[in-house]
Amino acid sequence: MTRTIIESKTRTAIIGFDQPFCVIGERINPTGRKILSEELERGDFSRVEADAIAQVAAGATVLDINSGAVFSNKMAEDPRYADNNFVEPTLMRELIERVQAVVDVPLCIDSSVPGALENGLAAAEGRPLLNSVTGEEERMEMVLPLVKKYNVPVVAISNDDTGISEDPDVRFAVAKKIVERAADYGIPAHDIVVDPLVMPIGAMGTAGLQVFTLVRRLREELGVNTTCGASNISFGLPNRHGINNAFLPMAMAAGMTSAIMNPVALPIGPLKIAEKKAEIQAAGIILPEDIDDEVFVTLFGLGSTKSRAGSEMSAIRAANFLTNNDPSGTAWIMANREAPKAGQEGRGRAGRTGGRRRS
Repeated sequence: MTRTIIESKTRTAIIGFDQPFCVIGERINPTGRKILSEELERGDFSRVEADAIAQVAAGATVLDINSGAVFSNKMAEDPRYADNNFVEPTLMRELIERVQAVVDVPLCIDSSVPGALENGLAAAEGRPLLNSVTGEEERMEMVLPLVKKYNVPVVAISNDDTGISEDPDVRFAVAKKIVERAADYGIPAHDIVVDPLVMPIGAMGTAGLQVFTLVRRLREELGVNTTCGASNISFGLPNRHGINNAFLPMAMAAGMTSAIMNPVALPIGPLKIAEKKAEIQAAGIILPEDIDDEVFVTLFGLGSTKSRAGSEMSAIRAANFLTNNDPSGTAWIMANREAPKAGQEGRGRAGRTGGRRRS
């Protein structure tokens, strides 16, 4: 049975066909997050630390660390900051050290910069996952020796020098090429986690079917674990959570064993709350002046003012239960058990002490 072992200082995460689905938290990534990038430029890592804690609390068992920040202000002072080969190695080490100081879960080191990958491997405790290698010759020659040197597993992305093919057979062939080339370096198939590349369903109607077919082939013919950028499937569409919630269990049933995704439902901020209150008051509804924000957002179905596990996590936990990768539903029950109300601790149903009625 194929098992990919990822480790932190004291914890182990296993990606495998007979294991619960592995959630790799994607939030520590400044790409497309302007505020985070600006904070990192100022040396402020508070959001990184908060994101690490929130993702683990929501159920992530591995955290992806991406160092692709753009330091616009520093570029004007020093042209070297326009070069990711200059920025990312130092930033990657700092990110990993900061994250390891607040959580103890295995890490996924994510960069296209060789120096950042090597710095990340040197800084990470345990056995991290390296993200990533592609089928491009130059990339394989650069990344696979690092994988062998540090004895770590690697994400293999199914594109090569020709780009990303819409033909699933071509993407399978690229994955096979990477697995075979890795074997030449003495890297076993169980240390390769293939990303078959999820296309947006809004742009390609067969995108979901393609992924499910590819995952089955990768499992049956190459014996490798798989991952994906889960939210890619719903890109550009309304109600993305609805699509993601259907896609993830279907991918799991096809044999997908992990995903790089956001496990956290982001909190509702003051601006959204103020807008909703104004809308309600404009409709003639009078709200108590001292209404608590959390009570308000719960009452009107907006979510929560606190970070919590996203709906995708519920879909994953349910699928783990249904595929018998959550024996007896223990994880499902624990995740959905309501906290006892004040004064009800230790009481059974209907607030009675103990679980049974007396006869």
